[in-house]
Amino acid sequence: MTRIHKEFHNADRIGWLRAAVLGANDGVISVAALVLGVAAAGAPRASVLLTGVAGLLAGAMSMAAGEYVSVKSQADTEDADIRRERHELASDPDHELTELTAIYRERGLDPALARQVAEQLTAHNALEAHARDELGITATLRARPLQAALASAASFTVGAAIPLLAVVAAPAAWIGEALTATTLAALLLLGGMAARAGGAAVARGALRVFVWGALALALTAGAGSLFGAAP
Repeated sequence: MTRIHKEFHNADRIGWLRAAVLGANDGVISVAALVLGVAAAGAPRASVLLTGVAGLLAGAMSMAAGEYVSVKSQADTEDADIRRERHELASDPDHELTELTAIYRERGLDPALARQVAEQLTAHNALEAHARDELGITATLRARPLQAALASAASFTVGAAIPLLAVVAAPAAWIGEALTATTLAALLLLGGMAARAGGAAVARGALRVFVWGALALALTAGAGSLFGAAP
């Protein structure tokens, strides 16, 4: 018996990878920017930490809720399309077979072979064939709301913990500097890891996240200094 070689592709992990990367980057940037702004305003370490913990909890729940609602909407749309396709297969199978044949002809098969492929795939699993080739819905790329929500919340929490640990470990006089250095280093690492996992250029991915993170830190630090200095 010939063994089928199992291949792994970047698309196989796109669902959870997108949510995890988005969550981790948001956790690092948003919480770091938040606590840096408070620290720049002259708040004591305890207030900075309290702000960061509140930001972590609020951000994790917000990310989970937002991701769930977004992906659930996609899943509902996919389910509706599949229900409609199931109904059409039951009510007019000949038309659906012709439709599938036309899809394969458009992809380059000659008419006779396209018809043969359509008939065999219909006999094997008609709904699966139409979901994949007519609707573009596959098991790999199906929307998974709960998975996306959990991955997003967990990764946000992990990312947000990085700037909080920097605040705890840094000397009181150097909280801002330690926080900035730790955050930017984490963003470089996360950006590179995300690019590598997705098959993109590592340096470009790391630099993109670094630049936006640095801009967020600069804006909030400036705002904190401005309002903290106000009477």
